[in-house]
Amino acid sequence: MYAVALGANTVILQAVRVEPSLHSPMYYFLSMLSFSDVAMSMATLPTVLRTFCFDARSIAFDACLVQMFLVHSFSMMESGILLAMSFDRYVAICDPLHYATVLTNEFIAGMGLAVTARSFITLFPLPFLIKRLPICRSNVLSHSYCLHPDMMKLACADITINSIYGLFVLVSTFGMDLLFIFLSYVLILRSVIAIASHEERLKALNTCVSHILAVLAFYVPMIGVSTVHRFGKHAPRYIHVLMSNIYLFVPPVLNPLIYSAKTKEIRRAIFRMFRRTKP
Repeated sequence: MYAVALGANTVILQAVRVEPSLHSPMYYFLSMLSFSDVAMSMATLPTVLRTFCFDARSIAFDACLVQMFLVHSFSMMESGILLAMSFDRYVAICDPLHYATVLTNEFIAGMGLAVTARSFITLFPLPFLIKRLPICRSNVLSHSYCLHPDMMKLACADITINSIYGLFVLVSTFGMDLLFIFLSYVLILRSVIAIASHEERLKALNTCVSHILAVLAFYVPMIGVSTVHRFGKHAPRYIHVLMSNIYLFVPPVLNPLIYSAKTKEIRRAIFRMFRRTKP
């Protein structure tokens, strides 16, 4: 799954870079999504491989804090990119005449920087909130990589501040992103229903299918792992392990496969790219 996630996302990044036909807002956002998937995979690769391949089950506390920060940051970046992609679909379908003037290269770069800055600024306090806690209970984590809800449960002090801040981050970023994605699709559906031609309606909706599948592939595992952490205290341990690995692997593996299968421009660009590399 790591090979698929890293290989397929790298192919999409390279295809968008070298193919002039993919130099448009939709594919720039797709390349950002692929980059966040690669970064997320690389952030967890060392500990996951050490755990499952070499049975090396220990990690230094500071290294765990760094990994926790990176995992949550790249996950939040992916959520922000999915929101930006929904805005791209909204403008393309609801206001196509202004698409090129609204989604300029400068605007796309600004959105990318805003998504990155939001992730790092919002999550910057997390390592310090964990570091202040005394760890004197079990030092065994539920997952093969470090997450904030998992780490704070090891503390033998009051974790109310950590819980409140974690919930605030969850609602104010992931929750708001999902709400705005939903609202954008409500507006898209209103616009599509107003189209007279049945064929044109299907064509417009078909351009959104890949993005809808990517949203589901990201948010369903994330909601699952959050629910298990908050309400599954008495759930079997393998449930925690299973949900954490679904959350880790499903989006990076499925996103490039979804976009390659559903977007013919991506498929054509990849075929052309590989044909050029043949001797």
